[in-house]
Amino acid sequence: MSAIYALPGNEDFADRLAQHSGLPRRVVQVHRFPDGESRVRIEPPLPRSVAVIVCTLDHPDAKLLPLVMAAATARELGASRVGLIAPYLAYMRQDTRFHTGEAVSARVFGQLLGGAFNWLITADPHLHRYRRLGDVYPLDGYVVHAAARLAEWIAREVPQPLLIGPDGESAQWVGAVARMLGAPWAVAAKQRHGDRDVRITLPALDRWEGHTPVVLDDIIASGHTMIATVQCLRERSLPPPVCVAVHGIFADGALQALHAAGAGRVVTSNTIASPQAQIDLSGDLAQVMLERCGGRLRTVAPPHRRTSP
Repeated sequence: MSAIYALPGNEDFADRLAQHSGLPRRVVQVHRFPDGESRVRIEPPLPRSVAVIVCTLDHPDAKLLPLVMAAATARELGASRVGLIAPYLAYMRQDTRFHTGEAVSARVFGQLLGGAFNWLITADPHLHRYRRLGDVYPLDGYVVHAAARLAEWIAREVPQPLLIGPDGESAQWVGAVARMLGAPWAVAAKQRHGDRDVRITLPALDRWEGHTPVVLDDIIASGHTMIATVQCLRERSLPPPVCVAVHGIFADGALQALHAAGAGRVVTSNTIASPQAQIDLSGDLAQVMLERCGGRLRTVAPPHRRTSP
């Protein structure tokens, strides 16, 4: 039988996958020695089974070596194939050489994981200059899209939503979710003058007075683009914006800054664990996982109840 292995910090998501699939969840132990090295120990897989390792890859550098060790060990101990479920996939934005001498991190990271795993499942990776995951990762790659789950949450939680994309890159997510909701949407123009200097220009929104703006993007990392968008929206006669993203990294106090800028709520999916992770994607990833391992989707986790920001 195939089995699910959770690297430390991924137990909740792995348990949800196990609930959906009926596959057992087994243990991965990672011990850090005082000299900075790691010892990785896994429960041995059954011979010729599929080992599914779960590890979301925010703050990826410290996770990479234990992850590769766990994959290699599963294979050495009898797994016929080793798959990776990485709900958030790192190093996708450095997808070209912007300055002389820079590493194209997306390709380097892709080659490392491609040598360790047979297949990879992730949610909405930041594909910009690449058209598909296979352009970066030399393995079978499968992408789950969060748009339907985001739309369900917005329909349930936000009255009269007006979807706002903070920049041109967000248009693909905003347009898809807006069409599912039958809601109006608009995309802001962005000028970036540095990592922390972002200028946002909004189109005319007067005809949607009374709607609740929902600022939608794939990632909240430093949050500067979304913060600038929230500040512009607060200058209009609209309710406090709701900020929604697939992945919530929240680097450098981004969450606190969003609320200070005037965001009413900040909500993400559970690809990265946090109190803001209110939209569950585990069932969607479990479905694709079962297609790789054999079997049918067994359960559906109950939706998160509405909570205060």
